[in-house]
Formats: sequence, C-alpha cells, structure tokens
Amino acid sequence: MRILVALGGNALLHRGERPDADRQQVNVLAAARSIARLAAEHEVVLTHGNGPQVGMLALESAADPALTRPYPLDILGAQTQGMIGYLLGQALRNALPGRQVATLVTQTLVSVADPAFADPTKFVGPVYAREQAAALAAERGWTVRQDGPSWRRVVPSPRPRRIVETRVVRALVEAGTLVVCAGGGGVPVVRDEHTGRLRGVEAVVDKDQTAALLAEALDADALLLLTDVPAVIDDYGTPRAAPIRHTTPAALRSREFPAGSMGPKVDAACRFVELTGNTAAIGALDSPAAMLRGDEGTIITPGWQAEVST
Repeated sequence: MRILVALGGNALLHRGERPDADRQQVNVLAAARSIARLAAEHEVVLTHGNGPQVGMLALESAADPALTRPYPLDILGAQTQGMIGYLLGQALRNALPGRQVATLVTQTLVSVADPAFADPTKFVGPVYAREQAAALAAERGWTVRQDGPSWRRVVPSPRPRRIVETRVVRALVEAGTLVVCAGGGGVPVVRDEHTGRLRGVEAVVDKDQTAALLAEALDADALLLLTDVPAVIDDYGTPRAAPIRHTTPAALRSREFPAGSMGPKVDAACRFVELTGNTAAIGALDSPAAMLRGDEGTIITPGWQAEVST
C-alpha cells in the first residue's frame, strides 16, 4: 500500500520540553522506529510539523541585532524543512539499511485572497503565561490565542491548493524511495497573476491539510495523522469525554473541534476520505501500524464501510 504519514510537531518536541537539539534527536529516533516498521512493508511518504521550530527561529530572528528586519515565515519554514528533514532522513536510513530515503524542501501554493490571512489560527512557537503572551503581542505585533492552559502566537494558515513539487515526489516514490517532504505544510507561496512567478508569503500552512492534499495527488491508499493523543476525543475536557474509534466524515463533521489543534486534523482526514473513498486515521505517534490495521486510533472510512462507535 501507499501510505501518507503526517507526524505532529510532538514527534520532535513534546509539550513543555526545551527545544535543544539532543532532545529533538531522541524524539526523532522514537518516531523513526515507528515509521520504519510501517515502511518495511509499504510505500511511505512522510510529512511533519514544524510549529515549535519555526516559532523558535522567528524569536531568534526577531532578536538578532545584525538583521535589518526579521526573516519572513516562508524562509524560516524552509529552514525547518532542512533541519527536521535531515534528522528524520538520517534516523530512517539507520533504521532501514539499504532503503533509499530522500528529504525534499517543497513549496505549497496558496491563494493570496484566502480569508485565513485576516484570521490567524495556526499556533507556532513556545507556550507562554497569559500576561507574558499579552506583553509579547503588544511589543512585536503578534496575535496570540489560548492553547490549552497556556497561550501561544498564532499566524495565518491558508488552505493549500497544490504542492509545487508533486511530480518529483511521485517519481521518487515510484522509484522505491521513502520521501520526507512538505514539512510544516510546505513553504507557502502564491503565484503572481501578471508574471506567473512564485513568491513566498508570511504564513504557515497546516501540515495536515497539506498531507491530505498530497495523499490525494499521490493516489495514497491511506492517510495517517500521528499526534500526542491516542484518538480523537469527543467532548474533550468534560466528564463525558470519550475516544471516537470508528466513524465517518459526516459523523465527525457534526461535532466541533478546536480550530488551532484537532480541528484541522479532523477536516483533513474527512476531506481525504470524502474525495478518495479510502481510509484515514488519527492517533498516537507510536501506533501507525495498528492504526492501519484499524486496531487503534480514530478510523475514518466512507459511510458504507463503517459503523460509528466510541
């Protein structure tokens, strides 16, 4: 089978951890072991998050006195693709001796008219106490929102329209290569309506939306979205909270999920199932093989294949 796997930002940095390189390398090794077990039997295309890393680079850039102005988010996103792609690619090569692994910096086409530019929702960077977040927002012109018990910076997250390097990714996969690409949703770019040329924009594309788009374009048999919870939780944060095990796009869309976290994952998974008729799953980082079997996580299939259960 051809499987598109999207790693959450927690694959490299768990909540509350310091963004040290050695800590991220330890986390990547654990993620690589899970992916390697899947890739031993299937074609795998791997995407990943970059929220903590791009936020950290943005802070460093803003504080660098050598710069006239901070680096824009598209360039910072490309930097994180290189850094994270290197870590994942090396770990996967070590876990799969003899297997070809390629990491690819990719661009994601978005629309300059996307309403997301007027309503930032994508979390980036570290967490802050409310007072500190408010002070940073006033000082740096940020938009901040609550993320669980803490507060974080949010930036525009336009919907991906196309991955520019899709044909290159397909050629690599068909040659038997495990591809790491579209990190952080890909570098956001728009096409100039007069010249047709691409240029970067100040945004972070949601990685799960990009993963669903890429999975569709590559004719993937399944889309696995790996995160820091074992399943989608119905009534999260209430006494009625319960994991959703088997469901359909229609059933999931009838519920509400946070726009900055689980919401994009649910929307991406539902979109993939609706457009392809194939299976998507949302679950824990260490269980992709079990998710593919339908034994763990939240399994989303067309209505004619699934019974909704919790």
